[in-house]
Amino acid sequence: MAEDEDQMYRVVVNHEEQYSIWPVDRDLPAGWSAEGTEGKRADCLSHIGEIWTDMRPLSLRRRMEAAPSEA
Repeated sequence: MAEDEDQMYRVVVNHEEQYSIWPVDRDLPAGWSAEGTEGKRADCLSHIGEIWTDMRPLSLRRRMEAAPSEA
């Protein structure tokens, strides 16, 4: 599928703090909310690359923080 260079996207995030992009002219899928950034595909993906520095799901990060550290 060829990319439509005029297509605008929004950055979306789910309850696990995982990010993706979604076309602005479509309803958001269940479980996702708009993060606030909109623009061309490359710009949205670049933004995600800057803000999503820890790919672990939120639930895993919380479990790891709660686990007793092994010394």
